[in-house]
Parts: sequence; C-alpha cells; structure tokens
Amino acid sequence: MKTKKQTFLLALTFLFLFGCQTSGGNDFLRGVDADQRKDYKEAVRLYRLSAEQGNADAQYNLGLMYSKGQGVPQDYKEAVKWYRLSAEQGDAEAQYNLALKYDNGQGVPQDYKEAVKWYRLSAKQGDVEAQYNLGLMYSKGQGVPQDDKEAVKWFRLSAEQGDVSAQINLASMYFEGQGVTQDYKEAVKWYRLAAEQGNAKAQHNLGVMYSKGQGVTQDYKEAVRLYRLSAKQGYAQGQYNLGLRYYDGLAVPQDYKEAVKWYRLSAKQGFAKAQYNLGLSYFIGQGVPQDYKEAVKWWKLAAEQGLEVAQYNIGGMYYNGQGVPQDYVSAHMWFNICSPSKDEECMDNRNIVEKEMTPQQIEKAQEMARNWKPKK
Repeated sequence: MKTKKQTFLLALTFLFLFGCQTSGGNDFLRGVDADQRKDYKEAVRLYRLSAEQGNADAQYNLGLMYSKGQGVPQDYKEAVKWYRLSAEQGDAEAQYNLALKYDNGQGVPQDYKEAVKWYRLSAKQGDVEAQYNLGLMYSKGQGVPQDDKEAVKWFRLSAEQGDVSAQINLASMYFEGQGVTQDYKEAVKWYRLAAEQGNAKAQHNLGVMYSKGQGVTQDYKEAVRLYRLSAKQGYAQGQYNLGLRYYDGLAVPQDYKEAVKWYRLSAKQGFAKAQYNLGLSYFIGQGVPQDYKEAVKWWKLAAEQGLEVAQYNIGGMYYNGQGVPQDYVSAHMWFNICSPSKDEECMDNRNIVEKEMTPQQIEKAQEMARNWKPKK
C-alpha cells in the first residue's frame, strides 16, 4: 500500500506552472509534503480537505492513513469509505486496497466476490499486486469458480512485471501441469527469476530441480549452492536439504556434524522431516553423541505432526523403554495411529504389544488413538 507521491506531485507541479492548479490539488500537495515530514495529523487534515473536493489521490491517501492509524486512530471502516470513493473514480491502487479489505474482512464483511470485482478492475489497469491476488482467487476458487487457466493468466501478467510471488506460483503451475502443459524448463525459468531476486523458496525449489535434473542438466553442486542460499535465509526446507547433502556427501564432503547443524535449524522451525532426521542422528550417534532421550524428543515432535515413520519409531521407543520409561499403552497408541495407512509393520507391532497388555490397557490405548489429532 503506497502513498501517492512523486508521479502525481510532478504532474500537479506542471499544472501549477501554467496557473491551472485547483485548491484541492494544493491541499493534496501540502498533504504529501506533511506526510513525507511524518507530520501525519497535518497530512490527514490536508488530505481530507482535498478528498472532500473529490480528489481521488487524496481519497486514497486518506484511506491509507486510516488503515495504518497514522494521524488518526486506526479505523478500517473509514479506510474502506475513502478507498471506495477513490476506487469508484478508477484509481487502481484504491481498487486494489478496497479488494484487500473485502478479501480479509477488514472494515467490511468478508466477501470474496466483491474482492474479485475490485481486484479485476485494478488488475486490468496493470496493478501487479492485483493481478497476483486475482490469480490466487482463481487458483483457490474464492469468489469465482476454481480455474487454473485463469490463475495462470493473471500470475503470468504479474510475473512479467517482476512480482516474486507470482513468479513462484507460475513456476509451480508449470511444474505441476496445472492450467498449462507440464513444462519443467518453464518452471526453471520462473523459479530462476524469483531466485535471482533473493527469494528463499524459489532458491530452494530451483535447487531441487537441479538435484533431480528436471528442466536442467542434473548438477548437485548447483543444487547445494542454491540450498545454501535458501538455508542462510532461514528457509526450513532449504536447511533440511542442505543437511541431507552433508549426510550423503553429494557435492560436498560427507560431514555428519554439519548435517546435524542444518537438520537442527530446520527442525526448530517445525519441519517434520528434519525433526525425524535429527532424531535419527541422536539414535544412531552420527554427528552427535548417541542420546535416546533426544531421539525421542525430536521423533515425538515429528510424530505429532503426522509423520508415520516417526510414529512408528516412537512406538518402538515406548515398547523397548529407550529414552522413555517402558509404556505399552503409549506404544500401542502410536502403532495404532500409524496403522490406518495399511503399514503392515505398524499393525504387526501393535499386535505384538497387545500380547503384553490387559484389556483395560488396550481400551485406554485405543481411546487415546481415537482422540489423537495431528498438530499443525
């Protein structure tokens, strides 16, 4: 959400030189000056004077002040009021911001159809953010019938203007073949453009494509370079994949300690696969001293998110009393939770545990399994 500043300022200055400036325009310019000086109360006063005379840019900026709570108490309803007045005069940024309010239900009841209406008006004027958000609405089927082809159309228009999120989404559509014919080379093209802008997710995804040789010649060194760029920005999947490369020694010297370092950074962000691998490192004693309690800690975090291999291992730790006190009820519960996927080992182990349990214990374990829900 940008305050109208330089472009409009230059245009009005030109008019002023030829004696054509309105008093509303004067107030708007003085409001911009006050805004730039961070005298927000004065900016609001001057924007209001201009807005009440119908100046669309002043109406937009006044809406922005109410939305941000600058110079006035934050008030989304007032923001909507002024955005609407500006939007109805055709101001693209006001149309976009009004759409956002309907999209998020701020100052108005949430209404995806109304959001789509204003996104479309703004997008047709070339607003890059409106084009992206309109693509999202089509992708999700919010306010419009779900339509991947329309989503691709609007993502492309936004991506061609350099919007990183649109570039990533367009790449993903090409990768999955949604709304377009699957094309890994096109996916690489758009991921690369986003990655070159420093986007961590794009760097990671491009790294995956180099690792698998999808749309590019397989190149593990380039994959590692991209994973590292992503990981250093704190992207959990980038950290996890960089850890994997150190674990298996692909394109880098094998280094279990370095693998653990990156698994840990990813695991602390809640990435389940990294939590599992960190637990495995503690269980085996690779890159860290063997520590069953730590293994249980990380496997349990992964298991609680629904990762079945972690659920299976936690069941085994409870059954064997490794890192935790022996607990057949908990073991049965975890084996039971991972059983619905038809994993024979889970079912077999559950049946083995049952032989050590009383009917009351089995009933309790089954109740615990029924009540269990994965953590998000």
